[in-house]
Amino acid sequence: MAPDLHFIVAGGGIGGLAAAYVLARDGHRVTVLEQQSQFGEIGAGIQLGPNIFRMFDWLGLTKAVDEVAFFPPGMGMNDVRTGEKVVRVPFGDAVRSLYGYPYGLIYRADLHKVFLDACARFTQDADAVTVKLVSGESVRGDALIGADGLWSRIREAVVGDGKPRVSGHVAYRAVLKCEDVPQHLWNDEVLLWGGEKTHLVHYPLRRGELFNLVAVFHSDKYDEGWNTFGDTAELNERFANAVPQVKELLGKIETWKMWVLCDREPVRNWSQGRATLLGDAAHPMLQYLAQGAGQAIEDAVVLGQAVKAANGKVEEAFVKYQDARYLRTGRVQLTARFYGDIYHASGVTRELRNRMFQGGKESAGFAGLKWMYEGIDPERLFA
Repeated sequence: MAPDLHFIVAGGGIGGLAAAYVLARDGHRVTVLEQQSQFGEIGAGIQLGPNIFRMFDWLGLTKAVDEVAFFPPGMGMNDVRTGEKVVRVPFGDAVRSLYGYPYGLIYRADLHKVFLDACARFTQDADAVTVKLVSGESVRGDALIGADGLWSRIREAVVGDGKPRVSGHVAYRAVLKCEDVPQHLWNDEVLLWGGEKTHLVHYPLRRGELFNLVAVFHSDKYDEGWNTFGDTAELNERFANAVPQVKELLGKIETWKMWVLCDREPVRNWSQGRATLLGDAAHPMLQYLAQGAGQAIEDAVVLGQAVKAANGKVEEAFVKYQDARYLRTGRVQLTARFYGDIYHASGVTRELRNRMFQGGKESAGFAGLKWMYEGIDPERLFA
C-alpha cells in the first residue's frame, strides 16, 4: 500500500484536474495551483476517441460525460474547393464493435466541469518539493506535477528546450447555438473541409444544442495564448476559393477567438527528481488527431498507476510513468503532423489524397489509427 502523499499540481485545466482526481481517488492529498482567479476552462469543442472513453470507464466518469456529450454517426472529409467527398468513416456501432467504446464530442467547458465536480467530492528538502508563487508565497509538497500547458514554466526547469515549435498555422474557433445554424448547413457528423494550407471542421456539441466551428489556415499573424481575437478579413481571404456552404458558415460568425498551433519534438525524459510533466507540458501536439486532451487524461491514469507500482516512491514513480508514455505520446505527436499535411494538401498531393481515400474502404483511415484508439489497459501497465 503506497503511503499518502501530498502532490502539487500546477495547472487547473483538464489534464491537471484529471491528475488531481486520479491521485485523490487513491487517497493522496492534492493541491491544484491555477493562475486564473477561478476555475473555468476556455476553448470550444473536443473530440473524444474510444481510447478516452476507455479512461472515463476506468475512472467511473462515463455517466457524467455521456450526459453532456454528443455522439455523431460518422466523420467525413470534403474538398473545400470542389465540395467532393474525399472519405467518410462511420461511427456508432462500427466503432463500439471495433474498440468497445464510442466516439464522442464534448464542449471543453463541460469536460472540465466533469473533472472539477469529481475532484470536489474529495476532501481530504530531500523529502519534499517547494513551489514559489508569483505572490511570494511558497507551497510545499512531496511532488510536483507540471500540467501548465504548452508554454509551461515548469518544463523550462525540467527539460529546458526553449519555446514550442510554431507550425505556421493558426486556428480560429467559434460556437453557435443550434437555432442559429440554417437547416441546410447543419450536419450531425464531424465534417472537415480540407484545402491548400486551410481547413474548416464543424460538429455539434452539448447533446446537439451547440455547433462548433474551427477554421485553420497558414498565417504569420498570431499572439501567444488561447484567447485572442481573430482577424475576420484574413480568414475570409484564406477561404476565398471555398465552396459556397463553407463561406456561408464562416459568415455566420461575427467574433472569432484565435490560437497559434504549436508542438514540440518528442522527448524521452520529462521528469527531474520529484517533479514531472503531464499533457501539453510534456508532449504538446498539433490538433489534427484531436488527441491533446485525451492523451493528458491517459497521462493522469498512468501516473496514478505508476505511483501505486512504486509504492509511493515518487522519483521512481515518475520514471515509470514517463517510460510507459513517451513512445505512445511521441507517435501521436508525429502522426498529428502527418495528418495536418494530408488535410492541407495541394497540387498533385491533393489529387493523390482524394483518389487514395475515395478508392479505399470508408473505414480505412480510422482503422489505420487502431494503435491509438485501442487505448491502454491501466491494470496491465506495471503488472
